[in-house]
Amino acid sequence: MSAEKMETTASVSNGAGPVYEGKEDALSPEDLSEVLAAGTKEVHEKAENTQFVKDFLRGRIRKELFKLGAVALYYTYTAMEEEIERNKEHPHFAPLYFPTELHRQEALARDLEYFYGPDWQSQVRCSQATQQYVDRIHQVGQEDPVLLVAHAYTRYMGDLSGGQVLKKVAQRAMKLPSTGEGLEFYQFDGIHSAKAFKQLYRSRMNELELDMEIKKRLVEEAVKAFQFNMEVFEELEEIGKTIQEDVLDAGLPVHGATGGDINKCPYYTAKMAASGGTAYASQLAMAVLRHPTGQVLFATWFAALAGLAAWYLM
Repeated sequence: MSAEKMETTASVSNGAGPVYEGKEDALSPEDLSEVLAAGTKEVHEKAENTQFVKDFLRGRIRKELFKLGAVALYYTYTAMEEEIERNKEHPHFAPLYFPTELHRQEALARDLEYFYGPDWQSQVRCSQATQQYVDRIHQVGQEDPVLLVAHAYTRYMGDLSGGQVLKKVAQRAMKLPSTGEGLEFYQFDGIHSAKAFKQLYRSRMNELELDMEIKKRLVEEAVKAFQFNMEVFEELEEIGKTIQEDVLDAGLPVHGATGGDINKCPYYTAKMAASGGTAYASQLAMAVLRHPTGQVLFATWFAALAGLAAWYLM
């Protein structure tokens, strides 16, 4: 990586792991990060507007479904990180190899032990929709490793952005310990600044020597990754219909089905504020503070919501 493209400093801060400080050049429409963001915008919006995700963001969470979602993530990340390890020296993936900072399998195993107990492995199985996702990841890793970039981009960048919103909502709705048990998947101890790390990661992506044809194939693969995620969400929705369980409701308003009404959708306002509209940020505060739960969660929720908006606009 050239010094002109990215200046990176690694150090340790309060035991939190490496600190990444980057200076990013002006992006070109042909940069991989921009090509992927543009090419997946439509499917990204579809994924975040599935009923499962909208219910989650509202804080309407069935604990059993949350546990099954963690199981699906465990099998997905196990497959992806096995293939990343297999291809860590591949020239098209090596610059994106950050196991200490990003890998999630061990964190998910701890979450599953929290929810299911020490014998959790005997209680979980890979669902049909998750297995299709897993099979595709293994196929890509063994036959066409460059496409792993699309899967890593889709999962890890989302985890570092919108995933932080989901953590706050789940912790509140399920009354999970403030110390993080059950939500270690969302905790990236090796990353001091998610924003700086995402900047570094995108810079590394943009410096991969890929022609436009490969970039188009990566967009197609990223779209498939979003579709696999939506199929898992749909599967969880169907399972939810058979579960007789009280919904744990944190009562948070959510983006979607509001026609962009900022009084109904603080997420939409946050998105606009992230684009530079200070008036929208003020309206976000008013919208959230009108809501009883929002009055309690405003400070933490607003900070996390900004992360989701940043990912949405990436």
